[in-house]
Amino acid sequence: MENLLRVGVITSTHGLAGEVKVFPTTDDATRFKKLKKVMVDLGREQLELNIASVKFFKNMVILKFKEYNDINQVERLVKKDLMITRQQAVPLAENENFICDMIGLKTVTDDGIEIGTLKDVLQTGANDVYIIETPEGKEVLIPAIRQCILDVNIEEKKMTVHLLEGLLD
Repeated sequence: MENLLRVGVITSTHGLAGEVKVFPTTDDATRFKKLKKVMVDLGREQLELNIASVKFFKNMVILKFKEYNDINQVERLVKKDLMITRQQAVPLAENENFICDMIGLKTVTDDGIEIGTLKDVLQTGANDVYIIETPEGKEVLIPAIRQCILDVNIEEKKMTVHLLEGLLD
């Protein structure tokens, strides 16, 4: 399990006072109002920054960091991921998991037949869709609904699914 979770990506600077525009990668962008600190992933190191203010504009979040007061100081942060620790994360409800914890799960049917490995999750709005890569390199799309997803066991790195008719066709 990863210790840091991505909540957004800095897309550009905003104004001259050191604000940045962030594309949120979290389900609920308003969560930024509750955050006091974030980490910026600079590649070889993480830079911890304190949030001074949060605004919203269309689908973006505008952040101002206490450490920066000038556009020139924040330009190096553009295209960098914003991360939080698991302790800062929103508590998960029952039967909820972080996507980053699910990637790589071995996927088997309720009959014990291995399908492949969970490669990615599409967030469609209605329900998520799990992309399973078979050993042959094909992709199988499985809707993340109760009728299909029977069990997700992060500790065992295994997901048990029921394949509705036509899903493998």
